[in-house]
Amino acid sequence: MQSGEEFDYNDRYGVRPQKRWVTPAIALAIIGVGWSIWAGLHHANPAIRYELISFNVTAEREISIRYTVNRTDPMQVVICTLTASDQDKNVVGQIDDKIPAGKSLAEQTTAIPARTAPVTAAIARCRAE
Repeated sequence: MQSGEEFDYNDRYGVRPQKRWVTPAIALAIIGVGWSIWAGLHHANPAIRYELISFNVTAEREISIRYTVNRTDPMQVVICTLTASDQDKNVVGQIDDKIPAGKSLAEQTTAIPARTAPVTAAIARCRAE
């Protein structure tokens, strides 16, 4: 300490402040929050929504399913894949039900033939044609 300056271990051993991570962390947080908002809004409003209302076993090898399809574009033809399952959850019947263009909210009742006794019915997916 001959020069009269106060001794600093950080200068002597080359220790620097550890704040280099703050800028990348803020940038990553802004990008992440923006992507989360976009993904939430995009997937919260799909072009085609479907909902199972009920199903009823109508015969020994047939089950009837009632469901609604709501689409943003009423002029769009929609094809829904409907499945029937047995007691062991094996798929015993499957059909594609075509919903023609018309109203944006359509309610369908469709019979699904099965190769063995069905217990439940479900909508596998709905897609635009």
